[in-house]
Amino acid sequence: MAFKHFFKAKAKWTSNQNPIASTERFYSKSHQIQIEGKPVLDVSAAKAFKGNPELYNPEDLLLSSVVSCHMMSYLYVCAQHNIEVLEYSDEAVATLEVFADGSGRFTEVQLNPRVVISNPDKIQQALDLHKNANQLCFIANSCNFPVLHHATCEIAKS
Repeated sequence: MAFKHFFKAKAKWTSNQNPIASTERFYSKSHQIQIEGKPVLDVSAAKAFKGNPELYNPEDLLLSSVVSCHMMSYLYVCAQHNIEVLEYSDEAVATLEVFADGSGRFTEVQLNPRVVISNPDKIQQALDLHKNANQLCFIANSCNFPVLHHATCEIAKS
């Protein structure tokens, strides 16, 4: 039996009040996302798409969601296999392809997780568990592009 969970978000945007900008067919891409009980998230388009580079953009948030979900799934499967993870970091890269008609899509995400564990006998298992984590990751399972893993695992220094 599948369980359903619902997530809600509200978006709010108001038109640019600058009449000169509106005659130039320019409009502000900055807006707010509100999720009940959480701070307002100020968002814009990416700088490449004439957005405010100081704000998060949808592409940042999609990549952040993949990174965060994979990490949480990975920590979960490590706990199931009695692997003590002491540190986890990632420097992920998403590739976005934009077409001549202005449409686009992500073509892949490359995760580069660096994990530090306590038991040297579990290095290979810790590396292998990234595949299990990817199979459990809600966000990766929702993407229509590959999520690739280039993981490293180290033992904690004494």
